[in-house]
Amino acid sequence: MPANTLKDHKAEQRIVGTRVWLALFIMIVLVFVLIARLFYLQVLRYDEMSTQSEENRVLLQTIPPVRGLIYDTHGKLLAMNRSSRSLTIVRELAGDLDQLIADISTLVPITDNERRRFDQRIRRRRPFEPIPLKFNLDDEQIATVAVNQFRLPGVEIDADLVRYYPEGSIFAHSVGYVGRINDRELRTLDPALYSGTYVTGKIGLEKYYESILLGKPGYQEVETNARGRVLRILNQVPPEPGKDLELYLDTELQKVAIEALDGRRGAVVAMDPKTGGVLSMVSNPSFDPNLFVTGIDFESFDGLNKNIERPLYNRATLGEYPPASTIKPVIGLALLANDVVDKNTKIFDQGWFQLPGSDHRFRNWNRRGDGWVNLYQAMVRSNDTFFYKQAGELGIDRMHDFLSQFGLGRRTGIDIGEERPGLLPSREWKRGAYGQPWYPGETVIAIIGQGYNLATPLQLAEFTTILANRGKHVQPRLVKEDMPEIQSPEWGQDVDVRDEDWDLIIDSMEDVIKSPRGTAHWRIGRNLKYRIAGKTGTAQVVSIPQGEEYDAERLKEFERDHSLFVAFAPVEDPQIAISVIVENSGGAANVAKTVMDHYLLPRLNPSLTHGLSVDEALKAKVTN
Repeated sequence: MPANTLKDHKAEQRIVGTRVWLALFIMIVLVFVLIARLFYLQVLRYDEMSTQSEENRVLLQTIPPVRGLIYDTHGKLLAMNRSSRSLTIVRELAGDLDQLIADISTLVPITDNERRRFDQRIRRRRPFEPIPLKFNLDDEQIATVAVNQFRLPGVEIDADLVRYYPEGSIFAHSVGYVGRINDRELRTLDPALYSGTYVTGKIGLEKYYESILLGKPGYQEVETNARGRVLRILNQVPPEPGKDLELYLDTELQKVAIEALDGRRGAVVAMDPKTGGVLSMVSNPSFDPNLFVTGIDFESFDGLNKNIERPLYNRATLGEYPPASTIKPVIGLALLANDVVDKNTKIFDQGWFQLPGSDHRFRNWNRRGDGWVNLYQAMVRSNDTFFYKQAGELGIDRMHDFLSQFGLGRRTGIDIGEERPGLLPSREWKRGAYGQPWYPGETVIAIIGQGYNLATPLQLAEFTTILANRGKHVQPRLVKEDMPEIQSPEWGQDVDVRDEDWDLIIDSMEDVIKSPRGTAHWRIGRNLKYRIAGKTGTAQVVSIPQGEEYDAERLKEFERDHSLFVAFAPVEDPQIAISVIVENSGGAANVAKTVMDHYLLPRLNPSLTHGLSVDEALKAKVTN
């Protein structure tokens, strides 16, 4: 039978026709749905969708300001901004963020600290704002990310400016540093000012002058494609850069002071008595502030924080030490001004003093005694017994009131925030602190700068400038220019003392160095090239039992006495006032002399150190 006789042509036609009509019906339905959707979007929701389309096409981006620079007195950069490359992520383009960061971690190392800070920053971002995940990429890391960027949605390598301190640890405590904004700061900082900025001043000048250094951000409207890439800039408001700061600080002088400390713990503060400008402010040991700029890792911070020598601690403004005999010039003025003694008053020193009715002996540092001494001689020899015997008549109340005129017991108001007030004891203070009365023996100890007395090296430098200026007070300052935006504290009042009293005290301070009987003569007083007025001091760290003598070799290092020295020079026209403390060691006078030599000799005789390096100048001055 022929094959074609088995086919049902009518059935096949019905099947084909059904399929055609079904396909046509489906096409009509799809076209209807599409038309309905277009009508819904283009007509019913036109205003809403038009706005969303415009928002997706045009973005507002922040342009962070350039942070102001910080210069020393000679124009040397102490804080600058240098170009860096950062790995950033645009959250809206990233998809699965955790997976993306995991993929990135296989290419470049991402620490827990970097991830934690990224999570903090991303919470306060603007839409489509690139958020830094890792800073300071090296060339190899940049190349690795670039090669793999096709599989890293939302990842970019951005160029930015990162704070840098070219002198490293030398100005860490005074200039300070910036660091990543933390959660606490995030709640208080103005989002408008810090949009696009991830750092803020943490300590020192960087914090105190934050509002000056920061600047104001700018903005730009940009057109982007579907991946968020900028196609063109539609409008731009440029940022205002931060203001630069010029300091009184002298880099070379700072280096000389650090080298003179020779690795010992301590502080040096040098001031210009005419302006109050701080020429040098050293706290040793120090640290590298660059570690903090993009976020220090836990191990590094823990190592600094737990270091027994406390490198993070600014000894110059936070360190509170017994001023010891360095305050005897001010005590001497108090005795003269209150007519407790005059230039002819003498006492006989047999090496100790006792209060009536007491068997406790307050000993002179020279246990053999100095015999008959007046105020002038007591200053030169740093005789304790002379002052012990005047303590009762002067009294703690008059002592407190007079010393407070020289800035003791209060903050100086220097233009960094990290400062402590020290302690100037009084009856009222002790009653409030301990609920106890003041005892006569406490006045005896207080009059030689021991007992409850505490002062910072900055306070010692401040009262030394007042001595150099014969009562005129100047405000300690690091920045040369007055900033109207920053509220400065009120200056102290000038000290009114008779001219002949100033003469007696300053002349005796000069003989501390010049006279063979002076306590600093054999350290720094020979072959002087200018006139120095100074005062030595030794601050006790632990009490020595009655009847025993101090022996440094028998004590642990941190129990040994501190060495202090204050001075100004030249006496006839003071250009520098200085305070030095060397913890648990001696040699404060030598440190001060080295610093003063470096500062004064080129000014008094430029040929002495002209053209010498810091090392050469130090060697030349030690031998002179």
